[in-house]
Amino acid sequence: MMSILLFSLLSFIVGADSSEAQRPGVDLLFVGDAMQHQAQLDQALSEGNGSFYDYSDCFSLIAPDIIQADYAVCNLEVPLGGGPTYSGYPCFSAPDAYAEALRDAGFDLFLTANNHCLDSGMKAARRTLSALDALGVDHIGTYNDKADRDSLVPFIKDLKGIRFGFLNYTYGTNGIPARDGMEVALIDKEHIAREIKKTRDEGAEILCVTLHWGIEYVLNENSSQRELADFLIDQGVDLIIGGHPHVVQPMKIIHNDKENKDVLIVYSLGNFISNMKTTDTRGGALVNVRIERDDAGRAILRDASYDLLYSAKPTGPGSNFQVIPSALAPEKIPAAERQKWLMFERSAMRLFDTENIGVNRQSR
Repeated sequence: MMSILLFSLLSFIVGADSSEAQRPGVDLLFVGDAMQHQAQLDQALSEGNGSFYDYSDCFSLIAPDIIQADYAVCNLEVPLGGGPTYSGYPCFSAPDAYAEALRDAGFDLFLTANNHCLDSGMKAARRTLSALDALGVDHIGTYNDKADRDSLVPFIKDLKGIRFGFLNYTYGTNGIPARDGMEVALIDKEHIAREIKKTRDEGAEILCVTLHWGIEYVLNENSSQRELADFLIDQGVDLIIGGHPHVVQPMKIIHNDKENKDVLIVYSLGNFISNMKTTDTRGGALVNVRIERDDAGRAILRDASYDLLYSAKPTGPGSNFQVIPSALAPEKIPAAERQKWLMFERSAMRLFDTENIGVNRQSR
């Protein structure tokens, strides 16, 4: 009799765990700044034998991680200028093939509000939007004009029956003013509050605000970032995802007592791909976010975790810049760069182990 009772109890526990594991939900993935420096342009053209830009190997190793997410988001930190020539820093312009490669790697949403979005002028900024439309990807942050912005904001995406609202803002545009009616979503609390309310009023259950903010190359967030994050939490935002510093910054899950829910803040995801050279700019983080419904049917943040990635440089003809996830680092990072990867990883882990709250590294 006792053995039957024990078996029944074990079956109940296993069944409960199994039920919890199978609770339906949505997996989001975020990465940082997708850059396109001159060396990247030159290498892609070389890989295409001088006749086209070939990015086919840049994301092949990271693509499985991206594709498995229900919805993946990247910061497109370069206009798609249309050519015939393209340029790197300080005024960026990249071919459509670059965005196409990001799409083919699994990215669904492209953020365009960043300090480089107007680098090549208003025509290129508008062309970027039409090129992304032609690729069939979602994009937010810049708009053809005010009417376009008013019609496209809020951007709400239904994912497995949960309605997500996404908003994107930047601190500025490198001193280049938007002209001829072009709209760039700038960080302005009054405007942000209105768009948050509009997004909630139109049915968003989970609200994600993505921000281009902070100080470049500084590993900790500053007081302005913390103050803006507090403001967004007070507005009821669920996810705050940041970029721009080109280095990683801390990630924290904070409880919003007023609404009795957890909120994720990622201050900076660092670089996704670039030709930057200093230790802390050689890679970045990806963050996986799990959203589920609780027992009351409310969509909530269930979990968030991160992993590191590295932007490896070409080793010679026939190789290209390549994003390498940490799980593949030992075998895929070229020998000449392994020490640089280890230095980047150690620096990032020192920061995250000290500063992160509730956001742990994924088991590998």
